[in-house]
Amino acid sequence: MYAAYFGLKENPFNLSPEPRYLFLSKQHRDALNCLIYGIKEKKGFVLISGGIGLGKTTICRSLLSALDDSVETALIFNTAISDLDLLETVLGEYGISINSMSKTKKNYIDALNDFLLQNFAAGKTAVLLIDEAQNLSHGVMEQIRMLSNLETETEKLIQIILIGQPELMDTLMLPALRQLNERITVRYELKPLSPLEVTEYIQHRLIVAQGPGSLKFTSGALNIIYKFSEGIPRRINALCDRALLIAYTKNTSKIDRKIVKLAVHDIGVNYFQKTMSNWTKIRARLTT
Repeated sequence: MYAAYFGLKENPFNLSPEPRYLFLSKQHRDALNCLIYGIKEKKGFVLISGGIGLGKTTICRSLLSALDDSVETALIFNTAISDLDLLETVLGEYGISINSMSKTKKNYIDALNDFLLQNFAAGKTAVLLIDEAQNLSHGVMEQIRMLSNLETETEKLIQIILIGQPELMDTLMLPALRQLNERITVRYELKPLSPLEVTEYIQHRLIVAQGPGSLKFTSGALNIIYKFSEGIPRRINALCDRALLIAYTKNTSKIDRKIVKLAVHDIGVNYFQKTMSNWTKIRARLTT
């Protein structure tokens, strides 16, 4: 509702993972390059991990939009599934049909193997992306490991990308998943943005939305945004979106410390998880 007022074409701080809004900080670029490297070099497994709201899904969607027709992709984002559900979903994503009377694990794997061999013969690469992988059960993870056994004498027929929160790393360290863990040779862990990157991130999103228009963030406002967001893009979006709404209602284009503090109060300080070691000191700044 405030976009036109600020001279923007659209809301620059939506929470949805839109590939064109991906801010390529050094680490986000490195993560994307790891994915591309793993696929091109057919490493079998690639793992991207990071905390909530750091942009993992946006990177995933950006990768999908950047791949050409030589790559067949399957995306799984609902990971509260059984091993049979996994196979059925993979076949569906690849457009593989199977007789309704033969829904067994063996038949699913045979059908997938036939597809992958045909895909390989056509000079194509098959990629399976699994988002929110930290929610996978041990049984499903073992099934995923078994899928990596689908290969020719020289290379893997399917490249598997696991994207998940830090607890995924802990799960993979369990003895029962040792075989899977040792197969993942390409890994990258996303970290929060630095103070400078937070400023660049905000400017990037404004530019993509055809801005910044009449908007101006003061240095004090940017400092508070960093302190409360802790450099996490999703929190930055939530805070900036509310700040712009407040500025709109106050008929101003200047986002200063006062407006950002009001935005924090509106959202609720409990939204900003108490992961900061100096949380009490930061919280006290709202009253100064």
